[in-house]
Amino acid sequence: MSKRVEQKSQARERAASLAAEQARAERRRKLLIAISAVVVVIVVIGGLVAVRLAGGGKKDEAAGPSGTADSSLISTLANIPPATFAAVGSDAVNASPAAITAPPLTANGKPKVLYIGAEFCPYCAAERWPVTVALSRFGTFSNLGTTHSASADVFPNTATLSFHGSTYTSQYLSFTGVETTTNEQVNGQYAPLDTPTAEDQKTFATFNQPPYVKSGGSIPFVDLGGKFVGSGATYSPEILAGKTQTEIADALKDANSPIAKAIDGSANVYTAAICALTDNQPAAVCSTDAVKAAAGKLGKS
Repeated sequence: MSKRVEQKSQARERAASLAAEQARAERRRKLLIAISAVVVVIVVIGGLVAVRLAGGGKKDEAAGPSGTADSSLISTLANIPPATFAAVGSDAVNASPAAITAPPLTANGKPKVLYIGAEFCPYCAAERWPVTVALSRFGTFSNLGTTHSASADVFPNTATLSFHGSTYTSQYLSFTGVETTTNEQVNGQYAPLDTPTAEDQKTFATFNQPPYVKSGGSIPFVDLGGKFVGSGATYSPEILAGKTQTEIADALKDANSPIAKAIDGSANVYTAAICALTDNQPAAVCSTDAVKAAAGKLGKS
């Protein structure tokens, strides 16, 4: 009997040992599954970070879409209420185009407005808004682009427009918009986009320096018919931080908005300069009190 008892005891011990080993094996299996899951999450997160650093996540969602501006955006810019322009005035404008003495700048028998900038440039991003708004009071844009300033520059991802590939139609003046580079780097340099004509490059090189402008070589550069030139932005791009193109455009209808005060105010100043080129036509635009008052903001070289 004692031998049978001993055998049964040994069998129970072996069974208990086997059960314990199986339990340990199950715990190891669950632990390995948990570790594997963590590794997968880390790899996925690492991949997303790598994509962002490589450029896939550079675009701040607040910057809005890049591509062709939709018709509603263009319509909003072209139909800012006259009462808003009147209420805004030009008091919020920090800088204005300077008067110069130079041969008339023309194209196709009309006064010409020349803009030279680059898509990476945050100050260009800011200034395209009032330039577009002002020109829209004299003519019509088509194929305007939407883009944003560079992610790696100051005021990153400032939502804006692009003149690359756009056309402008007006009975009063002509317009040339040059975007020299994109907002994406290739081998450490922003990729080239538009090339100015030799004549436009000469205008840029001649008048984008003292005494015509205070700081030479800056962009954006705007020449208004050979009568006025501007270099740099007329307001700080910081005002546009975190806004999409649609949000910026919608704000232009609210005279109490800081965005409207900056952009519509600068547009009033540009409008005053353009009116000096068009013999104050159209009268419905050039004869307004806001535009007449803005003419006093135009600087002297």
